[in-house]
Parts: sequence; C-alpha cells; structure tokens
Amino acid sequence: MKISELSQLTNVSTRSIRHYEEKGLLQAERLENDYRYFNESAVNRVKMIQLYLKLGLTADEIRTVFRGEVASPDDYEYCEEMLAIYEQKLSRVNEQIGALQEWKKTLERQISITRGKKATS
Repeated sequence: MKISELSQLTNVSTRSIRHYEEKGLLQAERLENDYRYFNESAVNRVKMIQLYLKLGLTADEIRTVFRGEVASPDDYEYCEEMLAIYEQKLSRVNEQIGALQEWKKTLERQISITRGKKATS
C-alpha cells in the first residue's frame, strides 16, 4: 500500500510515517518510481508505534521493543530490558505528578493570599 493509504488506515500523518521510517521504526520497499510501498503489517506496526509514543517511549526505546519482538517472548533478557524501560517511565511520570501537585499547592496558596488581600482592600 502507498503511504497515503497507510496514513488513512492508521489516522497518522504521512509526515509522521516518513519520520518513523527515518528513525528505523518502520520499513518500506521502494517501487520503480521511488514511491514507498508498505505491506499490510505496517498498519499494526504504526498503531504500536503510536501506543508506545503515548506511553512516553522514545524512538530508541521503541526500536528496542521491536528488536525484542524478533526474540523469543520467553527471552528473560528481553523481558528484563522492557521492564526496566517501563519502570523508568513510570518513575518519571510519578516525579512529574509530584512536581505538578507542588505547583498546584503553590498556585492555590497564591490565589488564597490574593483573594485575602482583595477582601481587606
């Protein structure tokens, strides 16, 4: 299928698909006219890329995941590597949540102080 068809089937821009290919996350054959040609499995691949991006994985980490798909699912090293990536991402999300909660408290405190000054004016 052409890149435009893949884009329509996945609801992902052609620009993003080209980017995924450039980063080594997606492969296309080249036709005689130099157009990209993707096989049917590219649809699922793009959907998986989108999922991993939503999980906060980088292109390098996604490549690691895809490399592991070639290995046996029972491969202990692969599982440990993926678990470490997921745990790092979760830790970072928890840190960001903590920072946002502190920011929220600071804003609420400033709103309260500002309202108090307004009431006494």
